[in-house]
Amino acid sequence: MHTLIRIFIFVALFVLIDIYVARALYALFDNQSSLRIFKWIYWGIHTAFWLTLIGLLFFVSRKAGINNWMARGVMGFFIFLYIPKLLLALFLLIQDTSRLFASVLPLLKGEALSMPDRRKFITQLSVLVAAIPMGAVLHGIWKGRFKFTIHCQELKFKDLPDAFDGFTLTQLSDIHIGSFDNKEELERGLKMANDLKSDIIVFTGDLVNNVANEAEPWIPSFQMLKAPLGVYSILGNHDYGDYFQWESREAKVANLELLKKYHADSGFKLLLNEHTIIEKNGQSIVLVGLENWGAPPFPQYGNMKKATAFLEPDTFKILLSHDPTHWDLEAKNHPSNISLSLAGHTHGMQFGVEIPWLKWSPVKFKYPKWAGLYPEGDSKYLYVNRGFGYLAFPGRVGIWPEITKITLRKA
Repeated sequence: MHTLIRIFIFVALFVLIDIYVARALYALFDNQSSLRIFKWIYWGIHTAFWLTLIGLLFFVSRKAGINNWMARGVMGFFIFLYIPKLLLALFLLIQDTSRLFASVLPLLKGEALSMPDRRKFITQLSVLVAAIPMGAVLHGIWKGRFKFTIHCQELKFKDLPDAFDGFTLTQLSDIHIGSFDNKEELERGLKMANDLKSDIIVFTGDLVNNVANEAEPWIPSFQMLKAPLGVYSILGNHDYGDYFQWESREAKVANLELLKKYHADSGFKLLLNEHTIIEKNGQSIVLVGLENWGAPPFPQYGNMKKATAFLEPDTFKILLSHDPTHWDLEAKNHPSNISLSLAGHTHGMQFGVEIPWLKWSPVKFKYPKWAGLYPEGDSKYLYVNRGFGYLAFPGRVGIWPEITKITLRKA
């Protein structure tokens, strides 16, 4: 019952926005024939969209979920329609508020109440401004989701062993292979990661959207990833199958075991609350791999005590932990002494702005540390990868898929 109420409120809110914006757009038409055609097109598109969305919410099984091509298409179309429309509605609301204020002033002076007409020029300008994000969303769906971008960082550590001065690692995260439909683009991105020729490659979780079988056809592609000192991986929240309707608990457990096998088949060394020692010229550092650990409602399968067992505090450690909230809530002050933590999870919401003087995404309101480097003191760091793939919305706007190269330096 509560779900039905939430769906009703959600639909009603956006239908009200549809009506509000439509009434403003009607004023742009001087010709009644053109206006009638516009109304048929506008309401035809929106009626078809809402019927399709409601049908998906009620009749598409969770077994299809976000892997369903129709669900991804509807999500993309929703964002295409409503990101520009919300911006347009904001401009119109500001304009209407000023009109209301202008009508109240004469009333306060004892004059007759008069509501000024909405200025057609301002409405036209608002429509033009709102068209910009519409074009950006289209670009994000068509090109942005494959606009792989390399981010390079050089980090200095006081406790780094001398032999590892200049050591490099490449980080990938959040591939979400169930969303991919283009093998050529996937392999182009993986080749870009390979071409960085790092000492190790690490993958920080969410290989699939829901089920292990999403990964099977892509195993030969993942086998492209090679590094002299190994390719390592961990699990993210989507890898456990928690968002899928299983026939039994045994089926869910079997799915996770199959996914672990697919990691191995792909050439990944999957770290499950454990660590591995990486040696170079007689010295070593430790790579710690944690199972998913997030702030509620995300699951906490991770066990730092187990993952760092028998490790001395002065040993240099790199932590792979999918969810960046783990850094502030546990990892940065953990007695095992973590020097560098690598995360993903946020995707940068696949929507935002990144230019030299501005980095912003709505996801920052949920995850204060949502993309890039976050220093802690003078020799500890968290790095949050923006993700290689995409989920639900089949695109990326402004926050491009990321391949990270990190070089370690002795301070």
